Amino acid sequence: MDVHQNARLTPQGRALMIRRILDEGWRVADAAAAAGLSERRAREWLRRFRAGGESALGDRRSTPARSPHATPPETIAAIERLRRERLTGDAIARQLGLKRSTVGGILRRLGLGRLDALDPKQPVIRYEQERPGELIHIDTKKLGKIDGIGHRITGDRRGQSSKRGTGWEALHVAVDDASRLAYTELLPNERKDSAVAFLERARAWFARHGVAVERLMTDNGAAYRSHAFRAALSRAGIRHRRTRPYTPRTTARPSASSRPASGNGSTQAPTGHRPNELPPCRSGSAPTTAADRTPPSADNRPSAASPRTTSLVTTARALNHTSNLN
Repeated sequence: MDVHQNARLTPQGRALMIRRILDEGWRVADAAAAAGLSERRAREWLRRFRAGGESALGDRRSTPARSPHATPPETIAAIERLRRERLTGDAIARQLGLKRSTVGGILRRLGLGRLDALDPKQPVIRYEQERPGELIHIDTKKLGKIDGIGHRITGDRRGQSSKRGTGWEALHVAVDDASRLAYTELLPNERKDSAVAFLERARAWFARHGVAVERLMTDNGAAYRSHAFRAALSRAGIRHRRTRPYTPRTTARPSASSRPASGNGSTQAPTGHRPNELPPCRSGSAPTTAADRTPPSADNRPSAASPRTTSLVTTARALNHTSNLN
């Protein structure tokens, strides 16, 4: 129920006042004083009740009963017809001799303010592989480095807008489509050398957990289109699939896994190191994680005993939920 913000009574309160007057014999002045209204306003509600019953005690629309200068329905229909012919607002205004603001307001009310509203929405095609390793998703998330304690903790914004050159890091994510088992690394960049090295370490990590990578899906980033990345896949016997350009929903699984990692720690108490910080990796060496130190369980899944592994399982659940929303 949408009640006017300055209304003293709700429809239930007005009905109570009317019952006091008609059924309980209260004087109009006394019922109005008890409700916090003037006697004149109480008589107005009484008149409305006698004319239309209890349904007349609700708030009326604020639109005027007559609008002599409103745009005729024929003109609105013509605007919609021309819009569905994919004419712009300026072209419609020139053709019909109307103001651009008038045409723009009508198009927004019709839900046709953007031309892409005319395009039919593509059906959501959901897919999930049947066995682990049949398809691995790989993607990156660029994260800004944090240099010092932020204003969310200190409350001091001085000097933050002038700080430049802190730099970026790239969170590389690999997710198994069937089991949602995820492997992540925080690397200095997202260039081809880092992408190839991450691919080798991720493939070895999945192999230690009983997952043999058969196919790989990535976006159309420069690192994934490079000859070095193609050669690494060829040596491993992995088929490469790339998503359709400008279609990020296809890579929703790895993109979603970077959200918990990028959102954690921004408002936590300051510590001497960054959360989940890994030692720097040299070329050909793999980072040591809790999941690597924990023996795999009987069902070829990482044990939930370590914090790192727990974060991977939590990420997998978040991926499953997010993929259902896309």
